[in-house]
Amino acid sequence: MTKSSKRTHKSAPATKKIGSNNGTYNTQVESIIDYAKTFDGVKYKYGGTTKKGMDCSGLIVTSFKKEAVQLPRTTSKLAVSGDWVDVKEVQKGDLLFFATSKNSRSVNHVGIVTESRTGFVEFIHASTSRGVMISELSERYWYFAFVQARRVL
Repeated sequence: MTKSSKRTHKSAPATKKIGSNNGTYNTQVESIIDYAKTFDGVKYKYGGTTKKGMDCSGLIVTSFKKEAVQLPRTTSKLAVSGDWVDVKEVQKGDLLFFATSKNSRSVNHVGIVTESRTGFVEFIHASTSRGVMISELSERYWYFAFVQARRVL
């Protein structure tokens, strides 16, 4: 065999389409969401990142870390991470940001989109009053507190 005809074919590493709009099933995003849901019902604890207590950004960082995705620890730093997404285009795994303080539009709360289809967005988050829970963006409180969505994957 001549040197030029001796070829080794290396197959390309398997890639996952992350953050694509084509509806490709994304196992990494599903894994992040499934892990976040294991904290459902955990009480709120400022600075918490465990089943003993969790805060909103702690839920995000802990859930993404499970899939080796490093994110900033604070809501304000998360709010400038990744890419801005129109709320009509949000997908599972995107982050939703809220301003829940009276008379303020400063972001202070974050959740992960768990379901998204036309006219319906559901997200998991750590609420100060009820702990880790799933809510809908269409709920009056969250609808009016919504500030932006971001895609970090």
